[in-house]
Amino acid sequence: MSKLSYEDKINLYNDRQKGMSINSLVLKYGIRHEGIEYLIRLINKHGFDVLRTVKNKHYSIQEKERIVNRVLLNKETLNSVAIDEGLASKGILQNWISKYKENGYNIVERKRGRTTINKKEMKSKKKETLKEENERLKKENLYLKAELEYSKKLRAVVQARKNQQQKKK
Repeated sequence: MSKLSYEDKINLYNDRQKGMSINSLVLKYGIRHEGIEYLIRLINKHGFDVLRTVKNKHYSIQEKERIVNRVLLNKETLNSVAIDEGLASKGILQNWISKYKENGYNIVERKRGRTTINKKEMKSKKKETLKEENERLKKENLYLKAELEYSKKLRAVVQARKNQQQKKK
């Protein structure tokens, strides 16, 4: 339901309360009827505050495990648990359960963002002095000159072979 803005969700709820059918809401807002029913039940249970998601809510490992266990151990339905817990969609809970089963019935926190460079690695990369840099650049320059000379000679040999073949014809 990320497709709808906060205002759209409120308008959808108000339209439904005014008696608009689910099918007409599907056409008007362009989302599936399951999503509309879920949103209406969610707002009925928690009010409009559940829609105020300025940023994604973070759930601790213990919370996730408790919620997942309600479905797996207590045999509650995905929909009822997701609505009861105030999740934005039941898809979130489905993902948690599938990851839980994949990881051998353990909750694994997904690391987010860029990986940081260890400070030891940063210190090990010492800065070269001006003299060292000059020395390195001189060696690099000599290597490039030798490479250029080699390619010139190779080109000359190839050209000489082509000329010989043309003379034979």
